[in-house]
Amino acid sequence: MPVLPTYPGVYIEELSSGVRTITGVATSITSFIGRARRGDTDKATTITSYADYQRLFGGSWDKSMMSYAVRDFYMNGGSRALIVRVAKNATNAELDLATEGSPAGTLTLEASSPGAWANSITASVNHTTKDTADTKLFNLIINDVAGGTIEKHLNVSVDANSPRFITRVLLQSSLLLRVKGVVPAGRPVSTESLTGSPPKLTDVPIAVSTDGDDGDDVTATEYKGDALKKTGLWAFDNEDFNLLCIPPPTRDTDTDKTVYSDALTLCVNNRAMLIVDSPKAWGDTTVPAVAVSNAMDGLDDLGLSGTNARNAALFFPQVKQADPERDNQIEVMAPCGIIAGIMARTDSSRGVWKSPAGTDASLNGIQGLQVVMSDNENGLLNPLAINCLRSFPVTGRVVWGTRTMRGADQQADEYKYIAVRRTAMFIEESLYRGTQWVVFEPNDEPLWAQIRLNVGAFMHNLFRQGAFQGKTPKEAYLVKCDKETTTQNDINSGIVNILVGFAPLKPAEFVMIKIQQLAGQIES
Repeated sequence: MPVLPTYPGVYIEELSSGVRTITGVATSITSFIGRARRGDTDKATTITSYADYQRLFGGSWDKSMMSYAVRDFYMNGGSRALIVRVAKNATNAELDLATEGSPAGTLTLEASSPGAWANSITASVNHTTKDTADTKLFNLIINDVAGGTIEKHLNVSVDANSPRFITRVLLQSSLLLRVKGVVPAGRPVSTESLTGSPPKLTDVPIAVSTDGDDGDDVTATEYKGDALKKTGLWAFDNEDFNLLCIPPPTRDTDTDKTVYSDALTLCVNNRAMLIVDSPKAWGDTTVPAVAVSNAMDGLDDLGLSGTNARNAALFFPQVKQADPERDNQIEVMAPCGIIAGIMARTDSSRGVWKSPAGTDASLNGIQGLQVVMSDNENGLLNPLAINCLRSFPVTGRVVWGTRTMRGADQQADEYKYIAVRRTAMFIEESLYRGTQWVVFEPNDEPLWAQIRLNVGAFMHNLFRQGAFQGKTPKEAYLVKCDKETTTQNDINSGIVNILVGFAPLKPAEFVMIKIQQLAGQIES
C-alpha cells in the first residue's frame, strides 16, 4: 500500500518484483519396503547412505531381500531413500530391572523395535550420579553386544517431574531401549557389586529377559497394509519420493501381483515411478529362447495395464550376485535396487530427461545375468515394453531398454519412454509446489503476468539445460495464462488456468546408419 505523505520530505517504498523462483524438485528419492533386522515398523524413515541403513535397520540379512536392494541402490549411485520396515508376528525383547523401596517394584525396558536383534542387549545400573543424595537418580549403561553400540544415559531419574525422566530420555536419545509401562517410584538396584561388566540381564537376579522374535515371513497382507492407518505401502503416501522398489518377501518367491497393483495406484497419486522386477521363473532356464517365451507369455499375468501403467517400468531378467550372508555364494536376485541406483546416477550426471539406459548404465556389483540374450531375442521383448538387461563385450552388463509398461508399440502411448514420463512428473511436481503462492491472489491480469514470468523462467532454465527439443524457446516450450485460458466464468468460480506445454526429448532407440559406395570416376 502506498505511503500516506504527512510531512515534506522524501518517502521510500519497496516494491515487489513479482519474481517467485520455482525450484526443481528431487527426481530420484527411492522408497523401499520389506523385512529388516530392526527399526520402526510401518513408518517411512529417510536415509542418505548404506551406513544409515546399517545403523537404523541392521544392515544385510539373509531373510531380508530389501537389505540387498538398498545395498545395490547405493552401490549404483543412489543418494536418498525412504525405508518402510514390515513385520509379521515379531515381538520386542523386554528387560526387567528390580527397583529399590518397599515393596520392591520393577522397571521394565523393551527394545525400541521388534526382532531378535535385541536379545544381545545387556544393561548395568550404578548410583554414582551428580547428586548422590538424590535417591531418584541413577546411571543406565546399555550395550548392544552384537551391534557394537554402547549408550550411556547419565543422571536419569524415575521422577516424572524431572527434566531427566527416564521415559523421555530413552524415547528421545536411545536407539536401543524404551520404557514399557509405568515407572515405579524407586530407582533400579545398582549392579556394581555383581560380577561381569556389564552383567547380562539373564545372568543376574535383579533382571528378567523375554527374548524378542523376528516373526514369520511377511506376505502380501503386510506389504499392502491399510490406507487409513498408513501402514505397509501406504506409509509412503504423501511422502516425498520419486521411485518405488518392492523387493520380494523371500529369496524363493516373487513380489505378489496384487501388491504391485496397489503400489501402482500409490505411485500415480504421488507422481512416482514403480520399478517392477520380472518373476524369477521367467529366466529359470538354461535356454534363452525359452526364457524369452516365458516373458512374452507371462507379461499379461502381471495385471499392470491401462493408463496407470505409464508410471511403471518392467526389467528382465534378474541378476546374479555374491551373497555375503551365504559365504559369497552366487544367488539370483531382483534388480530393482540396481535400476533405481542407475536412475539416480543418470539424473545426477545428465538430468531426468536422459534415459537411464545405454552403455553408461552399467550394472555394478553383479556377477552375471540370469539370462544372456541375443539381439534377436531382445528384439522380441522390446516391442512389448519389457526392458532387457544385457551383457556386451567390453561394455559389460548394462540396462538396454527404456520403456514404461505403457510403451508397447501396439499401444502407441505418448508416454512410451521412461525419461519422457519422468520429465513430465518432474515438471508437474515442481510447478505444483512452486505455484502454491497463487492461491487466494486476485485473479486478474497482474496475477497472470506474474505466473507467466515465473513459470516461463523455470521452463526456460530447463531449456537451457537441454531438457527439451527445439533450437529456440518457442519451439521447446509454451506457457500461457491469460483471458483466453481463464474465462470470466472461471474467474467467477475462483479458477485460474495455466497452460504449460513442452517438446520432450525422446531416446534414439533405433540408430539407422546408411552406407553407400561411391560410383568413383564414372562419367555420365
